[in-house]
Amino acid sequence: MKKQGILNRELAGIFAKLGHTDQIVIADCGLPIPDGVACIDLSYKLGEPPFLTILETVLEDLVVEKGIAAEEIGPNNPVIYKKLTRHLPDIEMVSHEQFKELTANAKVIIRTGETTPYANVILQSGVIF
Repeated sequence: MKKQGILNRELAGIFAKLGHTDQIVIADCGLPIPDGVACIDLSYKLGEPPFLTILETVLEDLVVEKGIAAEEIGPNNPVIYKKLTRHLPDIEMVSHEQFKELTANAKVIIRTGETTPYANVILQSGVIF
């Protein structure tokens, strides 16, 4: 049994297989899941688990070189936006429509119970060296 890090066996397995530039998505409960993209659904009721809890946990376990989010998050969800940009200061902003298109390339989408608008991010895997 693992002693620390991500305990969810599906996520731990996917993270172990990620290579440089592979992408994962942390999503609110409303983001559409493209056909063919794996989804790990962590939601168990509206708001739980929250987006930021999952983001912070993933960032402790995964080397991330880049983040991508929808530009609409800034004016529509300033609390999450501020915390997201604190965790990922060089985040790339794209339209929400472009964001949804980019999710089709993800290795996995982690669905949270988050119910605030545009609380989604694509994380691009970096390298440990």
